Amino acid sequence: MNTLSYKTLSVSKEAAREQKEWVVVDAEGQVLGRLCTKVAKLLRGKYKPSFTPNQDCGDNVIIVNADKVVLTGNKLTGRVYLRHTGYPGGQREYTAADLMAKGPEFLLRKVVKGMLPKNRLGNQIIKNLYVYAGTEHPHEAQQPKQIDINSLK
Repeated sequence: MNTLSYKTLSVSKEAAREQKEWVVVDAEGQVLGRLCTKVAKLLRGKYKPSFTPNQDCGDNVIIVNADKVVLTGNKLTGRVYLRHTGYPGGQREYTAADLMAKGPEFLLRKVVKGMLPKNRLGNQIIKNLYVYAGTEHPHEAQQPKQIDINSLK
């Protein structure tokens, strides 16, 4: 038996950078959580056969029509998110409706960031996410390809 054929290949940082693509995801009519799980997997690179857990080998993702994302049930006003100012008694509460009023990109970025690793790699990966409320985005020079998010598992 040839044991060399069973070696695990890790992608280097330079090779991962060369494999990056730009993709556009349309969020119109999509459920927030289901959309963001697939976007997090795209950002992480888990759909690629060359996935390496300790490298940023995912794609750059552009989300358009973020203002038309759907929250099911009573989640728009019922789900409470927390943050802390860092001072005693500084815990603040806000809902998804508050974030949507501030801008839909804040809600999608928060949800996707919660699905990424909580370390320096996660902070680096979230920088590859670009969220826009309308259909227009300024990344036409990168020639992004449109993908159907529902076709991904």
